[in-house]
Amino acid sequence: MPTVAQHFVQRGFPVSQPASEDGSRPAAPVVLMVSGGADSTALLVMACTSKLDIGDGRGAARIARERLHVLHVNHHLRGVASDDDERFVRDLCDRYGLPLCVEHASFSDLGGRNLEAAAREVRYAAARRYVRELCRQTGAVRSAARILTAHTASDRTETFFMNAIKGSGPAGLSSIPRRRNIIVRPLIDRTHAELTRYLELAGIGWREDETNDDTSYLRNFIRHRVVPAAAERNAHLERAIGATCDILGDEDAFMAQLAARALRTCVRRSQDGLVVLDAARLASSELAIARRMVRLAYKQLAPDERLEMRHVEAVLACVARGEGSLTLPAGVDARLEFNTLTLRTVAAREQLVAGWLTVPGTMPLANQMVIESRLVRVPRGDDPVRIAREGLEPLPTETASAPDRADHVVVYIDAAALGYAEADLALLDQDGGVPAEVLHARLWVDAPAAGDIMCPLGMHGRSKKLSDLLGEARVPVAERAGVPVVRTSPGGAVVWVGGIRLDERFKCTASSRLLIELSIHAPAAHL
Repeated sequence: MPTVAQHFVQRGFPVSQPASEDGSRPAAPVVLMVSGGADSTALLVMACTSKLDIGDGRGAARIARERLHVLHVNHHLRGVASDDDERFVRDLCDRYGLPLCVEHASFSDLGGRNLEAAAREVRYAAARRYVRELCRQTGAVRSAARILTAHTASDRTETFFMNAIKGSGPAGLSSIPRRRNIIVRPLIDRTHAELTRYLELAGIGWREDETNDDTSYLRNFIRHRVVPAAAERNAHLERAIGATCDILGDEDAFMAQLAARALRTCVRRSQDGLVVLDAARLASSELAIARRMVRLAYKQLAPDERLEMRHVEAVLACVARGEGSLTLPAGVDARLEFNTLTLRTVAAREQLVAGWLTVPGTMPLANQMVIESRLVRVPRGDDPVRIAREGLEPLPTETASAPDRADHVVVYIDAAALGYAEADLALLDQDGGVPAEVLHARLWVDAPAAGDIMCPLGMHGRSKKLSDLLGEARVPVAERAGVPVVRTSPGGAVVWVGGIRLDERFKCTASSRLLIELSIHAPAAHL
């Protein structure tokens, strides 16, 4: 969001600001998106003959002619009329001596989107490609380039009403922003009527789209029915709503910053297709911030999907209850367990391992194997180090029903090393049972992640990157996502890299009295 200085520069107040163009680098391109309608035609003419604020810190200023480029997208939706629009823009560019790029689009597959949204995506994608190509040719810095659209105060008013009718929060009600990254809308304070008068006085024609009169489209209904009715009560309706949009937009941007900062402190684990949040932190957050945190976390997994208010409220209801699960749009699974909120995509559920393993308990792995945990009490006189080394069940043979270990991967870890107090383990001396605190033990299982470090058993406490350990074990890079990594918690210390190495900090010692056995085996192999 803009600072005070940036805000008042945009408004045209005399604030001291150094010039951004010092001639030391190539002039960055300014791409005008021109359809041939009145608004975009006025944008082209004003860019060539007047001062415009393009958000570069100079306020309203002339744009060097060599920076100007025009993009026209022919959607071919209106047959001959679409070709006439293209011809009009070509003639206009010839008249003002501007280079023109024409893109052609077709819409045989909308992918579930409405036509207006699909056409908008095509136009902006074409503009970004054009800017990249121009910057590559000239060596200009892309962040200094600009894409100018001809959105007006009238468009902003229509979008405001559209979003209000459909139901929206501050982001939607702030309507069309003045600027988003390199996309700038220098005519956002002018109305459509003002621009048509400007062209009429200059003796410049424009193209009309006959579909703009069809009120079966929501935007046209608002333009021809809603806005005129509202304007009867406020002759300056478009400017009043524009001011409201500015306020909502600035406050929405500030709230978004707060939510992003709060989300960073709440993330316990994040990788492709998976986000794990601290449910306690989320539950203690202010409701307005928590809603945004859920949306931001979901956006990391499904950037092209829209999360509705009912979905956000359902997730937060699970957080408040401390349990529950639901499926969000795009098949994203939201699950609340053990004080963590896990969001996972369909692909992640099929390919990645991520979740809580209770002790005792089992959990399916991505490679059609199962990881199982159980508690093992070390009888008096037995050696826990021997048990751990040999991977043997410390029960009499006649009472054991353990499966054949030949096709198993088994490891033993010290329960005390996971943080269980000696006072808890002392209960073993009283009745020979297992302390209730230990019965509620749990471990987090997921896949290797960038930056993972552990202290491999046998290295006497020296740390090693998990990626190096997997490389030494000759695990192909393509298969590493399928290696289960057992941790103390999401993002916590690595306890065991399944089938490869135990961490030194969790090994059994001569004083270990209660062990946690972890085994990986095929489901059919477990009897």
